[in-house]
Amino acid sequence: MNKYIMYLDDIRDPKTDRPWVVVRSVYEALSYFADNGCPIEISFDHDLGDNVPSGFDLAKALVEIDINCTGTFIPKDFKFNVHSANPVGAANISGILDNYLKFKQNQ
Repeated sequence: MNKYIMYLDDIRDPKTDRPWVVVRSVYEALSYFADNGCPIEISFDHDLGDNVPSGFDLAKALVEIDINCTGTFIPKDFKFNVHSANPVGAANISGILDNYLKFKQNQ
């Protein structure tokens, strides 16, 4: 699979000229994963609209996919950041991914 970086946000665009793959929803991100594998980096927004899955839902799905693939879906050089204005949502995304990546590293 090709290495790529992903930007998840329902409204905003990335503020850098890096070659982001911009996705507007969790469903769009999961579809892109299915066709292209896991990105080497994701920038997460938490709130993606009313009554739709959030960035935290994508973080949970990413962990679940990696577990189901016996730890081979998320690349070793994977990085993430959270650009969400929602402090609780941002902490939840960081928490689940930081904890899982530390666990995975110690396996």
